[in-house]
Amino acid sequence: MPPSPAPTPGFTYSGDELDALAGAHNYYGWITQRFAPWLGSRIVEAGAGIGTFAGHLRAAAPHARLTLVEPAQNNWPHLRARFAADPGVRTLRGYLADAGGPASADTVVAVNVMEHVRDDAGFLRDAHRLLEGGGHALLFVPALPAIYGTLDEAFEHVRRYTRPELQARLREAGFSIVSARYTNFPGILAWWLSGRVLRRRTVSAADARLYDRWMIPWISRLERVWNPPAGQSLIAIARKDAAA
Repeated sequence: MPPSPAPTPGFTYSGDELDALAGAHNYYGWITQRFAPWLGSRIVEAGAGIGTFAGHLRAAAPHARLTLVEPAQNNWPHLRARFAADPGVRTLRGYLADAGGPASADTVVAVNVMEHVRDDAGFLRDAHRLLEGGGHALLFVPALPAIYGTLDEAFEHVRRYTRPELQARLREAGFSIVSARYTNFPGILAWWLSGRVLRRRTVSAADARLYDRWMIPWISRLERVWNPPAGQSLIAIARKDAAA
């Protein structure tokens, strides 16, 4: 299969949520905890942005070799500078297909990335090719097309997913589904109000800190024992079968 194209010269990401969410430690820590059982020793993070989630990955898997891939020229310098002194981290300006050869990783991570990719089927095929047999793709994506609004437009989201749609995409790419769950049930109302009613086009750092401090801790505790029927996001664990 042909690789994904090289980054467009001069390509920049115009969304501002990366800066707003940079201090959302509970939010990213919660995602990391849910990924932790499947983190291997050769991890590739696609769309690493300015490195916020990568910092949590590094803390969760300090002995792993981490490859961070980011296509946007405005994000890439921040990512490179953040990990320049860490010999266990390689930063790369490019796309997932540029991260290595076949079976060169045991974990591919994408947090709030696939919704930006027009050819998400191709993205998952690239992930499958990178993974060795038995490796895992760990995905976190926005859910529920019904709440797509001005925030999604401003953040350059192509889509929001349903669970059946994401599962179908994964199976078509050759993966087996380990788990696919909706998460952050209260976030449905917050996102709908912001993007469909108030028609906001940004999330302020203050709002992000408030939600992170007061909402995420109790939501995370609740969802340890309750599997919500819907949620603002989907978290999926998919495996490349060893026979592949």
